[in-house]
Amino acid sequence: MPKVFDWRGYRFHFYSYEGSPREPIHVHVAKPGADAKFWLFPDVRLARNNGMSAREIRLLRSQIADRKAEIVEKWNAFFAE
Repeated sequence: MPKVFDWRGYRFHFYSYEGSPREPIHVHVAKPGADAKFWLFPDVRLARNNGMSAREIRLLRSQIADRKAEIVEKWNAFFAE
């Protein structure tokens, strides 16, 4: 499970197997007892939420938007074929 970064107790990561064919660029966010998935394109949007509050989702979406280029770069480096 490649880690992208940690922020305020949340772990932002990919899974090493993201489907076949691979799903579009996205990031998973986890904390103890909860997780979420966000698509990055065309805009950052929630794909799935399991236990995060609406406030957390807003904060996470903002953090992902701010670091979108970094996430995309790490995705492309990890999944380079």
